[in-house]
Amino acid sequence: MKVCFIGDIVAAPGRRAVTKALSSFLSSNEIDLCIANAENSAHGLGVSTRIIDEITKCGVDVVTLGNHAFSNYEFISQISKHENVVKPSNVSGSWPGPDIVYVEKKGIKTAVINLLGQVEMTPFAEDPFTKADDLIGKIREQGIRHIIVDFHAEATSEKKAMGFYLDGRASLVVGTHTHVQTADNKVLEHGTGYITDAGMTGVTDSVLGMDIETSIKRLKDKLPARYDPAEGDASINGIIAELDDEGRCISVRRFTEYE
Repeated sequence: MKVCFIGDIVAAPGRRAVTKALSSFLSSNEIDLCIANAENSAHGLGVSTRIIDEITKCGVDVVTLGNHAFSNYEFISQISKHENVVKPSNVSGSWPGPDIVYVEKKGIKTAVINLLGQVEMTPFAEDPFTKADDLIGKIREQGIRHIIVDFHAEATSEKKAMGFYLDGRASLVVGTHTHVQTADNKVLEHGTGYITDAGMTGVTDSVLGMDIETSIKRLKDKLPARYDPAEGDASINGIIAELDDEGRCISVRRFTEYE
């Protein structure tokens, strides 16, 4: 089974890239399952029902989130309408939405989970390692071996630790949140595909998808300024992984697809 994971979709340009380029990309690469992180898809913060419907029509099967999952407050009441959206499960019991999303492709049932890092992240997250143990245990009790983890975290050290911690128990551990695609994609010793960050789907010449001048001003002058998404040509960052029938990763490669 071939899986495509798309890095954080940022604002309208990121959605535009998905609309223009994703469908043909999935077809030409014979992708069976497509997962996308969309926690920044609504003007750089949050997501909405309209956006989820939009990217689902383009070929996204499962949507993962992150610390900005409910920055668009309306989505608190909207998430229950979507069977293909998984929330970070280790944040708060008050957060609505499922801890696991199941999807079947090519006769294979796959479980997707979403965890939030603890280091330099808000809101505060509970221990993601113990939560991963709990969720993966429940999934494997059902006989499901294809398990994909979106680990939405700031610290590369925490992401690397999670990859090794889940090696042999998850099919893929994909880092998100930092919006910069890393060059460490590999299959770990016990068959788990890993990358520290899948990258970003948004404006190529930007600061993490946001306006360059505003970003520099905030960092240089230490004064508040309204963040707006950048404008310009966009691209899709992500990975393509091939999984065997037992859920082990055979290969994982990163890609950039321009709109």
